[in-house]
Amino acid sequence: MNYRPALLLAAAFAFASTVAFTRVVAQPAPASANPLAIPATDDGLPGAGPIRRYEWFQNLWLQRRTQWARRVQQDQGAIVFLGDSITQGWGDGFNSQFPGLKLANRGISGDTTRGVLLRLKEDVLALNPKGVVLLIGTNDLEEGAEPETIAANLKLILAALRAHNAAMPVILCNVMPSSESKKRPSAQIKKINRLYYGLLADQPQITVVDTYAFFADAKGDAKPDEFPDLLHPNALGYAKWEQVLRPHLEAAGLTAGWPDDFKPEPGFESLFNGRDLTGWGYAGPGTNAQIAAEDPALRFAARNGRLLVLPARVERAYRKLWTTRQFSRDFELRLEFRAAPNADSGIFVRDPQLQCRDYLIAGPYYALKNYRPLDWNEMVITVRGGLAHCMCNGEVLVDAMPVPASGPIGFESDHGLMEYRRIRVRELP
Repeated sequence: MNYRPALLLAAAFAFASTVAFTRVVAQPAPASANPLAIPATDDGLPGAGPIRRYEWFQNLWLQRRTQWARRVQQDQGAIVFLGDSITQGWGDGFNSQFPGLKLANRGISGDTTRGVLLRLKEDVLALNPKGVVLLIGTNDLEEGAEPETIAANLKLILAALRAHNAAMPVILCNVMPSSESKKRPSAQIKKINRLYYGLLADQPQITVVDTYAFFADAKGDAKPDEFPDLLHPNALGYAKWEQVLRPHLEAAGLTAGWPDDFKPEPGFESLFNGRDLTGWGYAGPGTNAQIAAEDPALRFAARNGRLLVLPARVERAYRKLWTTRQFSRDFELRLEFRAAPNADSGIFVRDPQLQCRDYLIAGPYYALKNYRPLDWNEMVITVRGGLAHCMCNGEVLVDAMPVPASGPIGFESDHGLMEYRRIRVRELP
């Protein structure tokens, strides 16, 4: 896999950060009378499951929350990164990651879902955030919490975020892989992530990001070259995480997409205007209002000059978007796509579907040499004499796929974020 070298350089701080978060200045355990300290008991506290009370954790909790209390006005309207040590490892200043964005790091090493729930009001909601990037749950497992308890706490966290601002985007990251040696077996992590997903059906403001499948090895555990201690990412891990998050931040409107001044080659015409879904529909001609009415789950959208296939919030929430135009002559279709980790979409050629996915994770073309994960890839589909020849970055996917004599071009939504751009066609002589 190829990843942008600049991001690797920008993330060079990260491994040191994941070690440094445990170096807390020794001080007496905080008094429970301090409103920012951890309460002495669980009596009357929201949620269920573990709240850590180790001395080092109480010291770190009070230290970071005291610092943040002084920054409430300064951090108004920031995108808040919320979680545990993996989030804290970004560093408070994010050290050049996500340039141009106003960010606030609200990660505390060792925190649990119940701990986040307990500090949500002062640490997050008080900032009136523009959006929230949330990763939490791994430490609950180490403390012996059941996945159902962890998911129940997340449900309360999401409800509180929605009650504060129902339109605020939330980027929910899957619990990352670790190891049974860390009391975080893959089966339990996968169960947590399935339960998390089950909370999203009526939460249109939430986007789930598959940060589990992207980082997991063949056994479902963390890879030592990205997670040296099998728990915390190193510089490479943080660089890849940044690459995973950026398209989701763009799709959620939390940052602008890179401008694209591409113009079709001579003989080609655009099928997508980059602004709206004019020329597209779910069942023949239709206005954009009708398209929206037919797609309450908002699986397709035009943003940043791209046709977005947005992540599903329920299993098998398939939708198909078609051109209102029929293609009966031979043609060449060119486009570019960028797939989020484990994303699954498809391109319809008059009717049959060509799988368009994050091929190296979701398949079916696992052995592609030129596929660029988390980057733009070119698809070229040539239809002649009732057969389609399909290539990705110059590699043949399908040599002779039978297609009908006439029909539209379309896209399928399955799961994960997929972006399409530069969609253009030319009729062949």
